[in-house]
Amino acid sequence: MFLNKAVRAGVLPARDSGLAIFLPVFISVCILSLMPTIRLLLESVVPDGTFSLEILRGIMDESGTWKAFRHTLFVGGCATMLATLLGSAMGLLVGLTDIRFRKALTFCFMMPMMIPPQITALSWIQLFGPSSVLLNCLGIAPAPGTPHPMYSPFGIILLLGIQQAPLIFLSLKAGLSAMPREMVEAARVCGAGNERVLRDIVLPLMTPALTAGMALAFVSCIGNFGIPAMLGIPAGYTVLTTLIYQRLAMFGPEVIAEAASLSVLISMLALFGILLQSYMLNRRDYRLVGAPSELLKYRLGKFRPLAESASWLVILLVLVVPLCALFFSSLIPSFGVELNAETMTFSNYANVLFKHDATTRAFINSFSLAGGAALILCLVGIPLGYFLVWQKNSLLRFMSPLMELPYALPGVVLAIGCILLFLKPIFGVSIYGTVWIILVAYLARFLPMGLRPVIGGFTQTDRVLEEAAQMCGAGFFRRMKDIIVPLIMPAAATGGLFIFLAAFNELTVSVLLWTSGSETLGVVIFNLDESGNAVLASAVSILVIAAILLLMTVLSFLGRKAPKGVIPWQG
Repeated sequence: MFLNKAVRAGVLPARDSGLAIFLPVFISVCILSLMPTIRLLLESVVPDGTFSLEILRGIMDESGTWKAFRHTLFVGGCATMLATLLGSAMGLLVGLTDIRFRKALTFCFMMPMMIPPQITALSWIQLFGPSSVLLNCLGIAPAPGTPHPMYSPFGIILLLGIQQAPLIFLSLKAGLSAMPREMVEAARVCGAGNERVLRDIVLPLMTPALTAGMALAFVSCIGNFGIPAMLGIPAGYTVLTTLIYQRLAMFGPEVIAEAASLSVLISMLALFGILLQSYMLNRRDYRLVGAPSELLKYRLGKFRPLAESASWLVILLVLVVPLCALFFSSLIPSFGVELNAETMTFSNYANVLFKHDATTRAFINSFSLAGGAALILCLVGIPLGYFLVWQKNSLLRFMSPLMELPYALPGVVLAIGCILLFLKPIFGVSIYGTVWIILVAYLARFLPMGLRPVIGGFTQTDRVLEEAAQMCGAGFFRRMKDIIVPLIMPAAATGGLFIFLAAFNELTVSVLLWTSGSETLGVVIFNLDESGNAVLASAVSILVIAAILLLMTVLSFLGRKAPKGVIPWQG
């Protein structure tokens, strides 16, 4: 009786509509999306089974906490402003003008976001300083003993801004694509020129897209670990993510509770950014009426060569030159040796691929974890998207914002939540200290990333074939196997490749969860650099970048069959 009422209310699907698969999928989503965050909150206020704010109060009373908090807010805010300037300029240029090679420009501008933050930091470290192989080859290296300019708040802000600029770019580009053509055409009929249309119509209408992009960039900046760790720790400049990492390196019964309290502090800072975004958007009505417009393609005329040259110069400075410095650094036998015909060697690549045990394990672990997460989330995402879009299940629609929680919060928060959740055995089994806890964290973090293309696929696919099969008596599993999966597989595969790419590059979560034998590539690069083995770290980084380029190329080919807009550099 209860089951029938739940079915009629839209809370549960009927037996012939996938009830048997809905329940395990729903339970899995609840565990992945809610349990780590709930466990984290409980640990911060109920550390020993009784409600207490002592640990949280002690953390808040420490001067080091507020120092790291100020640093986090400063670099996060400044990096967001820098990302906004870069992303907005490139977004308006690509989205509004007749600039040539826009797809290639978009692809290259997206690359800094695809490259892991620890590799970005390492490439800029290798670019500057007295020991820079590239600058020494050019004869313009600074004198020995000169302070490295990247080991500073300026270096952290610069790299965070470069890496998050694509978020602003994508958000603005999507907003321009959704802008109704009627408003622009009406303004032009009334005699408004391109500059007036841009100032009075386009830019005000882009406020929601720009604000959303800035909020995402801010949350990503304050949750980033790789860049502040590699540039800030050597300079003694601590932010909240690196403070948590340093606390966990200590021992004692209160360490986990202190890390949980610091994670809650980061979450509150991220929530502040999201609430500020909502406040700014609620001050005005930004609803749009009308069909989306085509690209305006303002004619640049004689300024087009200048605009194109400036755009490719930015790509050269923020992407090509640092990667060249990284590649040159991988060709020397040891740190400090000048690169020439006699010293150039590829032995570092042979070492990391065949002789360095930790690196070999890291390649295997990263491929296995990324591939496993992508496969599992593809299998979960198809029925989940089916229940969300085609059946419009009310229970899952209520859960939909909660599914985004592990992805929206900084990765360090999820990692601490997973530690707390699996620190003690569940049903007599503990996965803490094993590679499986990293897999669970990846599944929780990247579920929304895999689900979005699937939802887009269901939204753009007519349900008539599935309904016809149901009328002919085909059961749910038969419809799923013969109709639903073949129709949605291109979108699901695209989401799976995005998951693989993100998990393959991940550091913030795995750096807090790894143990000996479960190293990932991000952890190995970070550890090699910390131990002074920069040439091996550079070699591993170049191999990772080559894998990223290969994956992005595969995504580009697969994107031809995926829903429109899924591959950002093809839109």
